[in-house]
Amino acid sequence: MNRKSLLPAIFVISLLGSCKDKIASTSEVYSNDFETNNLNNITGGAIETYNGSKVLGRYNNGGFSLNLTGLPKHDMITVSFDLYIHDSWDGNKVNPDGPDIWEMFGDDEKYISTTFSNTTCQPGYFCDPQSYPNTYPNNYNNPKTGAAMIDLPPACKATAPNGTSMYRITKTFSHTDGSLVVKCMDKLRQYNEPDQKCDESWSVDNIKVKSIKL
Repeated sequence: MNRKSLLPAIFVISLLGSCKDKIASTSEVYSNDFETNNLNNITGGAIETYNGSKVLGRYNNGGFSLNLTGLPKHDMITVSFDLYIHDSWDGNKVNPDGPDIWEMFGDDEKYISTTFSNTTCQPGYFCDPQSYPNTYPNNYNNPKTGAAMIDLPPACKATAPNGTSMYRITKTFSHTDGSLVVKCMDKLRQYNEPDQKCDESWSVDNIKVKSIKL
């Protein structure tokens, strides 16, 4: 993470720490587990069934926007969801297989820009690193670092060794407007695969957005 992006993050963390006992109210302004096929407020939405549950996705070189209006007065926003990284993500690897980048924006402000790797690490072999839970490109972590669940079933290739990893994403940032657009997207590279979406993709579930009044 460069110094420019680090300073706002430090400010938010400090603000949350100093105001922990001063939060006046927290309101859940959006919640969706997609089991009812509800795509209200979502642009670019598609619902599939993965591992017995409905999810928003899957995406490859695409994404979605969540558009919220009429928010109560607030000072901060918390966005949380389960992020499923399906199949052969290559993390920080360079062309033609990577890097495999995932990003989240709030009102055009980029809050997450990172990579994920589903590489299986064998003793004595090099593992394609990922940036998560840090920012791409100047961070190198082992594959699946920070995952809440690993070795979940693949989304497409039943015999693929990579499977799926699930990450619980939570991001809190300063925000006061009455409307909010949360955008999630990827920049996946796998040019040597005829079916790129089958090779690597992502989906989300259990999205929640909360407004915080200090």
